Amino acid sequence: MSQPHEGDNSTQRLPVIEQSPDPAAAAGAPGLDQSVSAADYDAVPVLAEGEGGKAGRFWSVRRIPAGLLALAVLAAAGLLLYDIAAVRAHRPAMRWRVGLADWLAEHPVDDVAVLAGAGAVALLGAWLIVLAVTPGLRGILPMRRESAAVRAGLDRAAAALVLRDRAMEVAGIQSVRVRMGRTRVVVRALSHFRELDDVRADLDAALGAGIRELGLAGPPGLAVHVSRPVRKG
Repeated sequence: MSQPHEGDNSTQRLPVIEQSPDPAAAAGAPGLDQSVSAADYDAVPVLAEGEGGKAGRFWSVRRIPAGLLALAVLAAAGLLLYDIAAVRAHRPAMRWRVGLADWLAEHPVDDVAVLAGAGAVALLGAWLIVLAVTPGLRGILPMRRESAAVRAGLDRAAAALVLRDRAMEVAGIQSVRVRMGRTRVVVRALSHFRELDDVRADLDAALGAGIRELGLAGPPGLAVHVSRPVRKG
């Protein structure tokens, strides 16, 4: 029930709809005055099946790794070719190649230093392969494509900020934290009045509509956690 104004500067409380007792609560289960709501809330899709066009992730150009690798290969290849050409011209080989050949002749394949160097080179090669086969740009979420000639993406931090603003519009919300992922959106909210389950239901509806309005290509799941703020003192 709503209470009447006591003055021009008083705050009017929001109307509360009385609900019939829950059968689970009547059986002894905890009621709606719990401190946390949806602690184990599973992520559910917010886009209907087949809604929106699929769009792949944006691929990073990898300019820095590609540039460093190209410079290293160019320097090593140029130095080796120069030394080979000098040997073919009956000039002594460079000291670094002679020293490397002598060192390899003195150390067998199972030497610790040789194995460590081979492991470092293998790790570097694996890192380069991962960079080559993964798209990168995890901070950009692909949006639905209405035209084959246009591709659009949404920054993950901007999407989280939009959903946070939508959540703050729900009555009873004191603060909200939104973690925006590619496949799941996790929302943790603090509510200082209203029943927690009612607040969570409103958050589900508001955030579900907000995610649909973002126009993302992939249907991310939505997980909402609502709790009471910790009382000081």
